[in-house]
Amino acid sequence: MSTYRGYTQTQNKATQKYQKENLDQIAIRVPKGKREVYKKFAESQGKSLAGMIMELIEAEMQKEGR
Repeated sequence: MSTYRGYTQTQNKATQKYQKENLDQIAIRVPKGKREVYKKFAESQGKSLAGMIMELIEAEMQKEGR
């Protein structure tokens, strides 16, 4: 039986490379306490907070035909 030994350095390096090549990062600031409120709402809808934000932006863009 094997024992989980954690996230290896090689896995971490591969993940960082993938993220650098394929993803952009956006940071937003919200009033204290609101992050948890937003997160709980997103989870109640079966989504992550990031997923909910992206979905809402995409929906607004669709309304404008973009």
